[in-house]
Amino acid sequence: MAKPLTTLTSLPMPLIRDNIDTDQIIPSREMKSTGKTGLTDGLFAGWRYTEIGGRKADLDFVLNDPHYTDSQIILGGTNFGCGSSREHAVWALVEYGFRAIIAPSFAPIFASNCVRNGILPAIIDADAIAIMEKADSPITIDLSTQKIGIDEDQSWTFPIDEEAKAMLIEGLDAIDLSLKMADDIATWQEADRAQRPWIYLGANQ
Repeated sequence: MAKPLTTLTSLPMPLIRDNIDTDQIIPSREMKSTGKTGLTDGLFAGWRYTEIGGRKADLDFVLNDPHYTDSQIILGGTNFGCGSSREHAVWALVEYGFRAIIAPSFAPIFASNCVRNGILPAIIDADAIAIMEKADSPITIDLSTQKIGIDEDQSWTFPIDEEAKAMLIEGLDAIDLSLKMADDIATWQEADRAQRPWIYLGANQ
């Protein structure tokens, strides 16, 4: 299960580039296991370090800026998370500590992977994102009301389907979501077994 997300207040880290793909988020050379941990050093490795495969920090890259050390929100550009469907990209973001990405659009598979791992992919238009970047102050995301705000006078709503919203608020992954219907599934299986016993393994034994 992921950590539930209801409200989140954080200084957002601006990474406003269009078409950030999953190989830029976590280069393939940094994927050394199939697990969800041990990926943070490889996050944005191609931009974060001055040498390919090296670990000398590029101080011009925003992830290395001490001002954003505790940021849990990324401000992104259009088509965020395009490219391959590798879930490692989202795992690396989660392990680093990000809980939300705000962008004008997302690659669909990446957005789905975000939700299933506890990251909110919030769609907000580019003009609003530019205002948040310029403000350079903490913003608050309220998932229950689907609002993102700098203060009482500056806030924006974002769309999200009900299933994704429930998964994030309750901290559920796809398996957890299915298990919520365990009683209904068991009831259906019992009725189906009575009607079609021949399709169940060992039913005639």
